Amino acid sequence: MKNVLWFLLVAAVAVVAALLLGDNQAIVSVYWPPWRIDLSLNLVLIGLLLGFVLLHVALRGIALLRALPQRAQRWRQRQQEKAVYVGLLEALVQQWSGRFVRAQTSAEQALQVLERLPEGTLAHQGRWLLLARLLLAESAHSLGNTGRRDATIEAALAGASPDASAAREAALLRASAWAIEARDAVQARHWWQQLPQGAARRIQALRLRLKLAQLERDSLGAIEMVRQLKKHKAFSNAIATRLLHTLVGEALQQTHDAEQLLRVWKGLDARERADAGLALEFLQQGLRVWPQGSEGGDGVASVAVAMPLPEAKRWRDEALQTLLAAYPQLEGVAQRRSIRVLQDWLPALDARWLAQLDAAQAARPADAGLQYLCGLALLQRQLWGKAGQMLQQASRSLQDAGLRRRAWRALAQLAEQRGDEAAAQQAWKQAAACAEAGL
Repeated sequence: MKNVLWFLLVAAVAVVAALLLGDNQAIVSVYWPPWRIDLSLNLVLIGLLLGFVLLHVALRGIALLRALPQRAQRWRQRQQEKAVYVGLLEALVQQWSGRFVRAQTSAEQALQVLERLPEGTLAHQGRWLLLARLLLAESAHSLGNTGRRDATIEAALAGASPDASAAREAALLRASAWAIEARDAVQARHWWQQLPQGAARRIQALRLRLKLAQLERDSLGAIEMVRQLKKHKAFSNAIATRLLHTLVGEALQQTHDAEQLLRVWKGLDARERADAGLALEFLQQGLRVWPQGSEGGDGVASVAVAMPLPEAKRWRDEALQTLLAAYPQLEGVAQRRSIRVLQDWLPALDARWLAQLDAAQAARPADAGLQYLCGLALLQRQLWGKAGQMLQQASRSLQDAGLRRRAWRALAQLAEQRGDEAAAQQAWKQAAACAEAGL
């Protein structure tokens, strides 16, 4: 289509020229005393056209000659740009392919070219310079040359231009990752804290912050990072749940007093506090940090914490309720741990918990663990007859040697209360046999 248009244009010009010049008899007279020159108008027009063309060509030639130095300079700049781009690309490819020495060499060559160039020679020259140093530091890290890596990354960050903010953030993230990999928490935090506020909320930065919190054994900080990563969909629900369960368990185990334990527990959301495993861990740690007392029948009146007693009691009761409700779904070790924790909390519980234990046992009459717990609760409230019946049933069915031994010991104490020395001796023998079996 384009060729057709050009053909039509040329044909139109030819037709116009033929109409205007074909029968043109006009002449142009030029007077230059004492001469007169008569020229055909067609010749004059052709001469003017040729003169214009020659003048244009001459001016263009002069302009090209004058522009030769600039063109030569631009050519050299393009060659330098090409050397930089090829060097950085080669360094990146070699780094990914595991050829770290070649990657280091390519990055060094690109960096040397960039350092020789005057400021502002290349577009975004600051970014390219920082990227070259970052690749050089990356290859030095891969080769185990930590001294050169640190010196290079320091130089890159110190000389970063304002237009290289994204590359600077990349350098900070990589430096932080290297420090975490070396298990240097102080250096990792030093790099991570230099990130801008917006960059610190990105997924990669949050992942590094999670690793740093785990390195520093800051379980509460790690829990917060997992929650944020879950919100950003960086973790699946299953993985996030497992991580949170592990971290919360670690946070509870790291508590040293009742106030710290309650602060960790209150920091969880309702779904996490409804987890039976976490409730079990909370109650187990509570036995360690809350001295058992009997004042008022609640068993926590002697808790030495700088917070109201009703709040501590409320969280404890909520965890006990969660554990008791989830007991039927527990199996194996978790079930045995639950029985041990509940039995240790029995002296601290009031009479209403006896009704709940009795209801749970009635719902699962063949469960030896619930029989054992009900028997101990009844024994503590001096309901000897029913307590003996429950403990007798439990002692025949309990699989855990330690729990079975405690059941026989309780039966021995009951027999002594009744004055039945033969039954007491028999129960003590059974308790001793369970102790030997446990060994």
